[in-house]
Amino acid sequence: MNYRTLGKTGEKLSAIGLGCMGMSFAYGPRDDEQSVATLEHALELGVNFWDTADMYGFGHNESLLSNVLVPNREKIFIATKFGFRQKENSPGFSGTPGTYFDGSPEYVKQACEASLKRLGVDTIDLYYSHRVDPNVPIEETVGAMGELVKEGKVRYLGLSEASPASLKKAVAEHPIATLQSEYSLFTRDLEKEIIPACRELGITLIPYSPLGRGMLTGALKEAPKGEDDYRKNLPRFQEESFIHNKKLVDKLEELAKQKDCTPAQLAIAWLLHQGEDIIPIPGTKKVKYLEENAAAVDLTFSDEELKTVTELSDTVKVLGERYTEGAMKLVNN
Repeated sequence: MNYRTLGKTGEKLSAIGLGCMGMSFAYGPRDDEQSVATLEHALELGVNFWDTADMYGFGHNESLLSNVLVPNREKIFIATKFGFRQKENSPGFSGTPGTYFDGSPEYVKQACEASLKRLGVDTIDLYYSHRVDPNVPIEETVGAMGELVKEGKVRYLGLSEASPASLKKAVAEHPIATLQSEYSLFTRDLEKEIIPACRELGITLIPYSPLGRGMLTGALKEAPKGEDDYRKNLPRFQEESFIHNKKLVDKLEELAKQKDCTPAQLAIAWLLHQGEDIIPIPGTKKVKYLEENAAAVDLTFSDEELKTVTELSDTVKVLGERYTEGAMKLVNN
């Protein structure tokens, strides 16, 4: 495994992190035994940067990770997020009618205490606001997060899906180490303003869904329809959009064959080549995909090959928004 420096902190994190959301919800049924085996193997591979959130399975994911995190605390850099709350007696995913976002200073502290308990640790390495609350000044949210740093409950702070304006306001209140936002060959909105803002402020970008929620792996042959697969409600996974978007995947598969790698490795390696200040966190709950993703650090591109992949992404425009209308209202605030 190769390692990259987190922002201005000096921390060395695996160049590819591990997104843990799918171990608890969104992509089919849970298998805790399989997930724990994947977490343990991540340590063997040197993947030391793990990403979770309190709303992944509404607490289940943090509790699951604690099984491996607690006995291996010094080997793992743990990141978690707060903000999404579940309405009483209402199941739901982020941005759906069953949830709402709370970035109030009072909730920041309440959420942190709950995450610490579920994770079974005294300190969270990286604590994110999962979105920017449009009803609470970002300075107030980050100010409360900064108090957690002073109390030793959190080491570093991050934001997710924040606009350049919010990033600048946040940094004026407290140092921000990372911005976690969706970035992949499917989603490149960040390149115009957000990535330049991160670089200006010395913030590391943590791309989530670097494999387009599984689409860029080539494994999805038809649009998801399972009851416990939340992608079935996303615009770009609707039948017409899926068929269109698969054209990009098919062409990526051709390029991957030429490179003697998988489409997933090609997509992750492309991200890694966008800058040393980028650490993607592909998610998986299976050992074989963890190994496949981790091996992407060894994939190199010539300038011409990199240009070919980029131009392919430019040419085949993705159809459909990445979230539902409600969830999109919480993006880039």
